[in-house]
Amino acid sequence: MIHVLKEKTTPAQIHEMLQEYESMIKIVVDIRRRFLSGGGEMHSDCESTLLEDGSEQDDLWGANWYPAEQRIEFESLINIRPRLGNRNILIQDENLRNQVESVTREILGGV
Repeated sequence: MIHVLKEKTTPAQIHEMLQEYESMIKIVVDIRRRFLSGGGEMHSDCESTLLEDGSEQDDLWGANWYPAEQRIEFESLINIRPRLGNRNILIQDENLRNQVESVTREILGGV
C-alpha cells in the first residue's frame, strides 16, 4: 500500500508499506515540500502519487528505507537525471542526499 506522508508516520502505516517487501520500503521524497510517498512495488509508483499531488519532477528523489535498522539507501532508477547532473541510480550530490535523509528521518524515523 502506498501512503503520502506529510507528518510523522504511524506503526500501522509502516506495516502497510512493508506489504510489498518484508524489510524495506520504497520511498520518494519531495525535497521542496518536505514530505514523501512510501510503499508499493516500484519507486515510480510513489513518484506518480506525488506528481498527482502537485509535486514537481525535479524535486523528487527515490530511496529505500529499512525501518528495523533505521537505515536509508539512496538508490532508485528515478534518480537517473543527466540534465540535473545525476547520471546514476545513486543520488550523487551530498546536499541532495542530506535533504532526502532529513525528510525521511523526520517522517519515518523512530517508528
